[in-house]
Amino acid sequence: MIKKLLQSALIGLVCAGLILFVLPRFTGGSPIQLNGEVVSFKEAVRIASPAVVNVYNQSFSSEANLDAGDVTTNNLGSGVIMSKDGYILTNKHVIQSADQIIIALQDGRAFEANLIGADSLTDLAVLKVRADDLMTIPQNPDRPVHVGDVALAIGNPYNLGQSVSQGIISATGRNAIGETVGRQNFIQTDASINRGNSGGALINSLGELVGISTLSIGKNPNDIAEGLNFAIPISVANDVMHKIIRDGRVIRGYLGISTNILYSNGQERDFGKGILVENIKAGSPAAKAGIRPGDLILKYGDADIESPAQMMELISNTRPNTTVNLIVSRLDKILELPVVIEEYPEN
Repeated sequence: MIKKLLQSALIGLVCAGLILFVLPRFTGGSPIQLNGEVVSFKEAVRIASPAVVNVYNQSFSSEANLDAGDVTTNNLGSGVIMSKDGYILTNKHVIQSADQIIIALQDGRAFEANLIGADSLTDLAVLKVRADDLMTIPQNPDRPVHVGDVALAIGNPYNLGQSVSQGIISATGRNAIGETVGRQNFIQTDASINRGNSGGALINSLGELVGISTLSIGKNPNDIAEGLNFAIPISVANDVMHKIIRDGRVIRGYLGISTNILYSNGQERDFGKGILVENIKAGSPAAKAGIRPGDLILKYGDADIESPAQMMELISNTRPNTTVNLIVSRLDKILELPVVIEEYPEN
């Protein structure tokens, strides 16, 4: 009897030790305590919030008295300071058709921002303010984003002032299939993203930047979706930002196909995976190269094609006027079709 009681006590001590050891790791180092303190992500917010700014899209009417400050705020949103010398990421729709862009920092300072460039496909824009030693949010490209991770959205919803909403990562790799409808590769989260949050920060429980808040579904009374909010992964956002800073815009390749089916071949075929072409844009590089609806694209250059998202990324990263050989299956025949990649048309 005494032996059983000792065994039970020992098991209890071991379990308590495991809880004390493992629980902080599940919370990303956030201060969950067993001494009566509340669960808090205050350290993550403290690290990230100074780098999240309010963005105001303003315009001047023809009758405006500029000396008297007669301006109209067309839109509002948020932005994230990406460099100490004043580069800021936000959404393109936040600053669309602005005559003046005002950036308000959390320390009370305000700056007029210059638009460096914008990208329609990712709905990202790069702004620049004249300032030094600005706060930025830490990033960790080696830390993957997992479904179930805690997510915190920081922004300025409805111009109420900086606010934080909490949820989890609901899905990753949410992307529109087809060249004509975007390449965002969204992170999906149930952290609330309302009007004014667009362009703000999505962070993890350590205060690291994982995405730029961009889109919400379910905020229109006609919609029935709830808790479907999205962010652009920071790896994509950084790539777009650097290209805009370098070239003033994003120069990406264009093939002119669309697909919404991932075609995986069965054992009766021996050429693995590919993507099934559904439509060809008239006058596009694909049309000029002789690609047809129903073709199965197996290889793009030296790369085996595994998914539409991979194919779009390969095309996007190909410089215009580059010739690429496509390996295509058509009616059980394997064809090699050279195609000259063109620049993606903005309109």
